[in-house]
Amino acid sequence: MDIASLSVENTALKELLAQTQASLAEHQAALAQSEEARRRLESILSNLRREKFGATSEKLSPEQYNLPLEDVEIAQGILDAAHERAQALIRPVPKEPGTRNGNRGCLPFHLPRVERIIEPESTQCPCGCGEMARIGEDVSERLDRIPAQLRVLVTRRPKYVCRHCAGAVVQAHAPEHIVPSGLPTEALIAQIIVAKFGDHLPFYRQAKIYAREGIVLDRASLGNWVGRACFHLRPVGDCMHRHLAQAARLFMDETTAPVLDPGRKQTRKGYFWAIACDDRGHSGIGPPIVVFKYAAGRSGRFAEEFLSGFRGRFLQCDGYDGYDRLTRLERPEGPWSLVHCWSHLRRRFVKQMRNTKSPIAETAVRQIAALYAIEATVRGHAPEARLTMRRRQSAPIIEALKPWLEKQLSMISSGSVLAEDIRYALNHWEGLTRFLEDGRLELDTNPVENSIRPIALTRKNALFAGHEIGAENWALLASIVGTCKLNDVDPVAYLEKTLVAIINGHPQSQIDELMPWRFQRMSSRNQ
Repeated sequence: MDIASLSVENTALKELLAQTQASLAEHQAALAQSEEARRRLESILSNLRREKFGATSEKLSPEQYNLPLEDVEIAQGILDAAHERAQALIRPVPKEPGTRNGNRGCLPFHLPRVERIIEPESTQCPCGCGEMARIGEDVSERLDRIPAQLRVLVTRRPKYVCRHCAGAVVQAHAPEHIVPSGLPTEALIAQIIVAKFGDHLPFYRQAKIYAREGIVLDRASLGNWVGRACFHLRPVGDCMHRHLAQAARLFMDETTAPVLDPGRKQTRKGYFWAIACDDRGHSGIGPPIVVFKYAAGRSGRFAEEFLSGFRGRFLQCDGYDGYDRLTRLERPEGPWSLVHCWSHLRRRFVKQMRNTKSPIAETAVRQIAALYAIEATVRGHAPEARLTMRRRQSAPIIEALKPWLEKQLSMISSGSVLAEDIRYALNHWEGLTRFLEDGRLELDTNPVENSIRPIALTRKNALFAGHEIGAENWALLASIVGTCKLNDVDPVAYLEKTLVAIINGHPQSQIDELMPWRFQRMSSRNQ
């Protein structure tokens, strides 16, 4: 072999070596990315596992789980992508003709389909035989998105006149609208309402979103449109209130509602009071409802005022002493019986576990957890079956828990926070154990707490209500949106159809037909 040939061969070997080294470096980088993604995922899962199963932790609420779970899902996606890239570099596996990459689940049939056909670069036979014949196809569906589209609804009303006589001009009547001669349709107003009171987007943020679409809408206009809708929706809120008044058992809670006080150039503290009924826990036939009321304070007299005319007997609430006055009311149905919340008591002991590692608090939490485990087995059963199971399994736990708490109280410092928590339990014992008397009662006030949580999120973003009337409107719209969610109804679709029905003259005497829990049945009839 001559020198020239050796030189060419050496050059080729050097290029092959360089390519191999580059490929190896790329493989190692891909493997490193995959390993790093795996490590991050394990770290997130480890933290989440510690929060859920740690000995000194209360179970996280579903809302609290959202953030770590979202982190887990993102990290899992990174790991999958890194792993796929590493696999493709190490051992590329070509996809066999005819194999179908199926979707996870089935995409809804009501979504519009936009088809695209991807043809080969050439359909001529590589052997020179001519045009190839089509024998089939692979079909895959992917979920796509186009930005939310604003459109202009143009309404034309032609005029007609007879050319053979002097008759009057004929023209269709102009349709009624929430904002006469204004820009928004009822669908747009419904979207604005739900964006603020369901998705927690203040008007100024919505205005910025519309501005990105080239639509200039100021906060004053959005507020004016929503205010007009409030005027028409007031009968819906009143009807929901009347339905609540007939419920035998209610949930009640309150949360702060800062209201602007222009005279002092600051806010004053008001309150939203939430009243709810939810009979799904014992297979009740009544619809779940939540109604919010605004009050200038937290005094128990507001609870008495809001419950005036209600026919219920049981009120499930926390240990706030403002509710005690309800137990002394003279009513045809008798005074209210308060049913106190085990979840509030559990939080106290959980806090002690975290702060002091108290074995007494840990034992108390375990006993309360046993009560909740029993409740999980009877949820959705008839009241009689729930009551039977509670008396058989929960009652012995309750009977042992009270003397044990009394004994622990006598053994610890009377001025400690733990002693205060135990006294809280003993002072509310009658209300805490009332669930053993009626299978319709729940162990806690979670139904109303879950409904009141969006108020706090909206309050965090909006900061305060402009005035007390604004807070009352806030309460009305939050009631309608919250009740839609409880009944698994799309609040935007509901508000749009309800506003159209009301503006078109739906009789006030038949307002019950427009309730959120009737919307699904009404929609199915109209389809």
